[in-house]
Amino acid sequence: MTRHPDSAAFDRRVFLGAGLALSAGALMGGGGKAPATSGLVLEEADVEYLQAGMAAGGWTSVDLVRRCQARIRALDRTGPKLNSVIELNPEALASARALDAERKAGKVRGPLHGIPVLIKDNIDTADRMKTTAGSLALGDAPVPKKDAFIVAKLRAAGAVLLGKTNLSEWANLRSTRSSSGWSGRGGQTRNPYALDRSPSGSSSGSGAATAASLCAVAVGTETDGSVVSPANASGLVGLKPTVGLLSRRGIIPISHTQDTAGPMTRTVRDAALLLGAMAGTDPGDAATREADARREVDYTRFLTKDGLKGARLGVVKNLLGVHAHVDDVILPALEALKAQGATLVDVELKSAAYDDAEFEVLLFEFKADLNAYLGGRGGAVKDLITLMSFNEQRRQEEMPFFGQELLQQAQAKGPLTDPAYLKALETCAQARRDITGLLEKHQLQALVGPTGGPAWLIDHVNGDSSSLSFSSPAAVAGCPHITVPAGFAFGLPVGLSFVGGPWQEGALLRLAFSFEQATRARRAPRFAATAAVPR
Repeated sequence: MTRHPDSAAFDRRVFLGAGLALSAGALMGGGGKAPATSGLVLEEADVEYLQAGMAAGGWTSVDLVRRCQARIRALDRTGPKLNSVIELNPEALASARALDAERKAGKVRGPLHGIPVLIKDNIDTADRMKTTAGSLALGDAPVPKKDAFIVAKLRAAGAVLLGKTNLSEWANLRSTRSSSGWSGRGGQTRNPYALDRSPSGSSSGSGAATAASLCAVAVGTETDGSVVSPANASGLVGLKPTVGLLSRRGIIPISHTQDTAGPMTRTVRDAALLLGAMAGTDPGDAATREADARREVDYTRFLTKDGLKGARLGVVKNLLGVHAHVDDVILPALEALKAQGATLVDVELKSAAYDDAEFEVLLFEFKADLNAYLGGRGGAVKDLITLMSFNEQRRQEEMPFFGQELLQQAQAKGPLTDPAYLKALETCAQARRDITGLLEKHQLQALVGPTGGPAWLIDHVNGDSSSLSFSSPAAVAGCPHITVPAGFAFGLPVGLSFVGGPWQEGALLRLAFSFEQATRARRAPRFAATAAVPR
């Protein structure tokens, strides 16, 4: 890929003076009056800080939306051009005004009241925004009839939908040579820590935008790695919940067995708040039938600094010794766990026994689930066949770098009664037995290990080149998985993962929060042109 011509010339010091300070002129956008924000600093701001300012009258939700919009113009559209936000919500300011009026009248819905949130562009909204999974094929599709269930819950919690984020097109189930963060509609998202590096995916824009403080918090989706991997690449907290804690209704699907939405935030506390707002039973998603009984009313009650004291954690040793620079970050992180009172036990956890079966399940379910979604959505593209035909007709726009062989493989699969599918599904059940078996055998609260390696170079010729990942066991098992910033390798973030048994989000948040508070490893990105590799 040709490096963006503005990347080398971008001078952060100049931008700090003209952009992050966000002069009154920059904030006026569209002829509006600049908000009086009484010292508001948006970079790295957490929900608690933003709420405190609104409660004290220092700023309003309208101010926050305008500041986020200005920051998006300065960092996403110009400057380093992260290209993480695929569309801004034209109704965001109106929503913020209505929520400010509620606050003035004495009504505050909860901790997300008036908070700007970005969501991935595969999550339905019944408003003036598009929902496309990054594909031009859905650019003219009818607006979804209803908000996704989790979107309805976010609105009810008082969140302001700021816009939608770019992603790996079709959540990265299109080609074996795809580039994470590229879509036909949105182009290539860049990693804010090194602009020539991948943001990973498929929740690429949600990761990059949150890392760059273009929003307060964001929502991603995961089938296998699509929340935790971009969170790892962008120095974020990423939480993939137990499958069934959050509804998938209204989310463009890959797999009803593995799909889930999840929070992508700069702090563990914000992840807990966002998770609580979205969790719950949806009559339209049978997988969530236990969610109301299993969910916590307030996940922040688990957040204590001494949460690691007395914990027994299984260190997945087969993930160490794979990448020397990752070890340089993770080994001190393990020492930090021990310093906080945790006991570490060496274990081994591999996914080789079900890797092929997982892929088989995803292809079968992608065909069935996507065809059902497209058929219900309406429009010219109504199934995989018409989608592939569209891509061929618009090949120059949709397939300039890689093809659609995974769509073709999915189309070749039979129905969900096919013996090959049922056998693969049975094989994948081993993943949950592996995780719960280790937890029970060694009396562990969680398994820990590196989430993945540092971000790789964007390569539109060869595609992605990730060398290390801890996502598959929890993804296939449907178990919760949270990643927390652990440190940096040549200026590129590396995360530490905590994986638990089903419905153990609270326990994982407790461990993750304690680690986060002890290490304080997250650092804001500086939009470097490339990684800080010694010459």
